[in-house]
Amino acid sequence: MEIDRVDGRTPNQLRPLSCSRNVLNRAHGSASWSQGETKVLAAVYGPKAGTKKNDNPEKACIEVIWKPKTGQMGKPEKEYEMVLKRTLQSICLLTVNPNTTTSVIVQVVNDDGALLPCAINASCAALVDAGIPLKHLAVAICCCLAESGYVLLDPNKLEEQKMKAFVYLVFPNSILSVLPEGSTQVGGEPMQHGIITSVTHGVMPDRGRAASAKVSDFLRRNLQSQVPSDLSKAG
Repeated sequence: MEIDRVDGRTPNQLRPLSCSRNVLNRAHGSASWSQGETKVLAAVYGPKAGTKKNDNPEKACIEVIWKPKTGQMGKPEKEYEMVLKRTLQSICLLTVNPNTTTSVIVQVVNDDGALLPCAINASCAALVDAGIPLKHLAVAICCCLAESGYVLLDPNKLEEQKMKAFVYLVFPNSILSVLPEGSTQVGGEPMQHGIITSVTHGVMPDRGRAASAKVSDFLRRNLQSQVPSDLSKAG
């Protein structure tokens, strides 16, 4: 028996995806990312010389600033900021521009569920737009567990509020492009389990990995389609 979703989607169906780069004139790189009614803007500034007091000057520093749609930062926003920073640090080549800081500013335009994955996807696209050296892209997805026991992908806000649990999973765009032949680990962590590893076994990661392939394909096609215009602009 299939579970009924308010918007008519199947359990494994993602909301419509949309991504645009170079949307902010003053940023070194920028992108907007939408999944359904959830929309996030990401702006990248840098790299600029110097790192903060507690950062390693022999590596580049990634700074993340989260801006809610309204009001002040709360505990959830601070956690989003921390997870986003950790994720971006894991995909950036931090040894290329040592003793520099790259700032990533995330502005929430609208939150209708799966906000953190949207922010991760927007930030990755903005880093590409800024020309920041990356090991690989990352794609993020949200999986949730309904009261009925069904696993749903890419929940909207109403579905999130009714779920027993949900998890955010982040996967590399391509494991083959960044790892030596025969290797499946980075820093001791199995790459196929995703960067966020609070839940790494069972049906959620399997569904998330399958869905991430769709997001990865969309992101790759979107970035490729904008390369000619970016090159002409640079010239």
